Amino acid sequence: MGNNSSESASRCRWYAVSTRSRQEKTAAGTLETLGITHFLPLQAQRRQWSDRVQTIHAPLFPGYLFVHIDPWTSAKLNVLKVPGVARFVGNHTGPLPIDNSEIEAIRIITHCEVQLTPHPFLKEGDPVRVVRGPLAGLEGILIRIGSGCRMVLSIEAIHRSVAITLSDKDVEPVLALAERLKETA
Repeated sequence: MGNNSSESASRCRWYAVSTRSRQEKTAAGTLETLGITHFLPLQAQRRQWSDRVQTIHAPLFPGYLFVHIDPWTSAKLNVLKVPGVARFVGNHTGPLPIDNSEIEAIRIITHCEVQLTPHPFLKEGDPVRVVRGPLAGLEGILIRIGSGCRMVLSIEAIHRSVAITLSDKDVEPVLALAERLKETA
C-alpha cells in the first residue's frame, strides 16, 4: 500500500482550477480544510471607499487557483466538490498540468515587493531572463513601455499573464545569454 501512495505522490502535478465569480478565497479555505495542497496567488491593492482607504489582498488571477494533485485519484473529484470550484482547466484529454517552475515564479513575484499588473496573455515576444535583484533567474516575455521595460510572466494553461516593471539593466535576452555561453566555451 505504501508503494501506491508513493506512486500517486510522484504523479502529483499542479493544475489550474476555474472558480465561480469571486469564490477564489472560499474555495481555497475549503481546500485548506480538506488538506489539499493549493496555491491562490494574491496581490495587495489599495482600495478607496468614500470614508476610508484600505489595503486588500485580491487574487492575482481572478477566477483561478491552483491545486497540486494526482488527477487519476479521488483527489480530482474531491476538488470538484469544493464549493466555489467550477472546473479544471484543460481540454478533451483532461486537466492541463502546469510546470512547477511557473508556479514557483508566481510564488516569488507575489512575495517580492514589486508592482504587479495583470496583462493580456502573450504568445509572441522576446524571451528574457532577469539577471539581477530578487527576481534574478526568472524568465518571461519583454514588453517595452517608454524608457523602462516590463517583463510578462505567462501561465500557458489558463491564458493569463502578469507584468513586472523592471529596469532595462536588469533583463537580458535569453538568446543573447545562450550566445554568450557559446562564445566562452
